[in-house]
Amino acid sequence: MPDDLIGLLDDRLRAERLALDHVPAVDLTPLRTGGDTAALAARIAHALGNIGFMYVTGHGVAQDVTARAFAAAEAFFALPEEDKTALHITGSGPALHGYTGFFGETNDPGRTRDLKEIFDLGREAADGRVRPFFGPTPWPPSLPEFRADMMAYQDAMLDLARQIMAGIALSLGLPADHFAPLMQEPIGIQRMLHYPPQTRVDDDSLIGIGAHTDYGCLTILAQDDAGGLQVMNRDGVWIEAPPVPDAFVINVGDMLQRLTNDRYLANLHRVINVSGRDRYSLPFFFDFDAETVVAPLAACTGPDSPPRYAPVVCGEHKWARYAAAYPHLGGG
Repeated sequence: MPDDLIGLLDDRLRAERLALDHVPAVDLTPLRTGGDTAALAARIAHALGNIGFMYVTGHGVAQDVTARAFAAAEAFFALPEEDKTALHITGSGPALHGYTGFFGETNDPGRTRDLKEIFDLGREAADGRVRPFFGPTPWPPSLPEFRADMMAYQDAMLDLARQIMAGIALSLGLPADHFAPLMQEPIGIQRMLHYPPQTRVDDDSLIGIGAHTDYGCLTILAQDDAGGLQVMNRDGVWIEAPPVPDAFVINVGDMLQRLTNDRYLANLHRVINVSGRDRYSLPFFFDFDAETVVAPLAACTGPDSPPRYAPVVCGEHKWARYAAAYPHLGGG
């Protein structure tokens, strides 16, 4: 592993991190039932502080809601190429909703080509305006249940994101509702991903997704049983994050690392699908309201840990990252 890639994970607390060989699991039941939230908060702090990833169970998301979303993803990606291309993301303007074909987005440019296809959907703004990450989604006309099934799943993910952010607040020694004022109309991008199988992978020049961190605050991932998700630990070693039944994979994004002043890690991860069959996953990318100013929390700074990041506006920062990744937006 090149030193410059490993260096993305370093900070002044590196010596205090653990080189975990697995992704920790956290049961969210106490958040919903009023149980021992102190122990829950400690488990979240351990997972996000040492590896930036965790599995969550006890989340309350109905299994049939997730199952219908996966069925919708399989049905969509099985459509003829011309039907998918007719819903291309370039037609949605700043909302960035719709289809992106193979090699249309690359997360580790210059090193890896991403062997995946994408469909992004999201909410319309309360005021009806089309603006970054808010606006109509181009729904596939040949799949009449697709819209209802995917919006039900996205609603469930938004509720889960709020629940997880309450747990993160507790893990930082803050009240559970600390972030609630920043989540009145949060940015939420529901993505569907399809990875065809690869029979042989000799290097990382062509894999499902190249090594990257996520742009936003929090990612909630449902993955099928094909496997392939890998996470880098503190020693620069790739470890597997295999599918766990009825569990979601949660990872820290760049915005949450900024907010916590590097206490929580936005960690490198990638996907290599050598299962011999198609792989489908459903990541939900969650952020605060677009106008939220994100700066290191007072709870994460002090005389020995001064702020390491200047304030940024959530929506503007996220849009700049997307503009750099999508050529049609003029940034790359």
